[in-house]
Amino acid sequence: MPIPWTSSADVFARILRRRGIEPDAVGAVDAAWDAFGEFLQIEVEGIEGPGNDGDGFIAEWGRWDWNDDQPSLSFGRLLAVGDGGDRDDPDRQPQYWKVELELVFAEDPAWADLDGLGHQDTGFDHRRIGTPRSAALREMRRFIESYPQLAAMWRTAPTRSSLTLERAG
Repeated sequence: MPIPWTSSADVFARILRRRGIEPDAVGAVDAAWDAFGEFLQIEVEGIEGPGNDGDGFIAEWGRWDWNDDQPSLSFGRLLAVGDGGDRDDPDRQPQYWKVELELVFAEDPAWADLDGLGHQDTGFDHRRIGTPRSAALREMRRFIESYPQLAAMWRTAPTRSSLTLERAG
């Protein structure tokens, strides 16, 4: 059963809690990733269709000023929400909203050169829910694990975490 886009962060939080994970106290990246995978398989209503990249996901990493430049890894789902305008208007643009689970880590020599990886994200994937999306998640995980710094981070407990739904760019 599809969920309203406005409830998407609440649904992700329920999935995490059902698995024994508090959104603001994630203890294991693997467990959070599995919950993220479950969340990505839930249909969302009120968003653009697949032809308009209405539902995408991404993993990002780096150091950002909003988290005191601490090493971070995040899992995000981007939703393109129709603005209610004329769907036939060629200039019509959706609003983008992002459900994001951000994991923040303590400094560690294993990922000291995190900013030097060359990539700061996996790129958005918009594959359909079901088998195609599961395959994309496996590919994304392999991509992340191909970087020793990120693989080391993956095996470490975050010092803090947060789950948000915010308007994107």
